[in-house]
Amino acid sequence: MTHKEIVKKSNLAPRTVRYALKKLKENQLIIEKFNFRDARQIIYQNREQQMVTA
Repeated sequence: MTHKEIVKKSNLAPRTVRYALKKLKENQLIIEKFNFRDARQIIYQNREQQMVTA
């Protein structure tokens, strides 16, 4: 899910979402993946979800 998608679904301010993503990443709860369709965007994924599919 991209930053923009999270903002849209959560109805939170973009700055709030950025801060939350930063905190989640610092605590290693999410991972960032490269978006091959649009290199300007980063895809955020729940670390737990990534471990299940691996």
